Amino acid sequence: MHYVVTVTTRHKRAGEKDGVDYYFVSEARFSEMSQRGELLESAQVYGNWYGTPKEQVRRASSQGQDVIIKTDVQGAATIKRLVPQAVFIFIAPPSLEELEERLRQRNTEDRFDLELRLKTARAEMEQLPSFDYVVVNQQDGVEQAVSCVISIITAEKCRVKQRRVEV
Repeated sequence: MHYVVTVTTRHKRAGEKDGVDYYFVSEARFSEMSQRGELLESAQVYGNWYGTPKEQVRRASSQGQDVIIKTDVQGAATIKRLVPQAVFIFIAPPSLEELEERLRQRNTEDRFDLELRLKTARAEMEQLPSFDYVVVNQQDGVEQAVSCVISIITAEKCRVKQRRVEV
């Protein structure tokens, strides 16, 4: 499997590493990447730009790896238009109340930004029908969520009619 490290213009949070969590770039560099067609999808979210580098996806695919892309519903919709045969998994919190508690514990947003994230989450949950699968990420249940995603990948590989994904 290959986990795509996305590009963002937002500043690093404590503990994040460039090239591991994200590639942290300037707005000018992001704009250049976008204009050169280097991004599979990109979107502005909460005032920062995020994008998925095409080259990572192509390289991993050409090596026979399963490609995991973490994106929001905007990015997923864009990718679905470009690569409709891809498999789309929505990772959901057990509830919006649980999500709010997790965000409060993370302590990275002020009250306004927290409310905006929760409003966005409500709207994103309405997009669930456009995904192929949903995995609920329970509190202290990351291992179970990962296991579910791996099971989905395994099941997809066992399909009689295989999906052929090309970027």
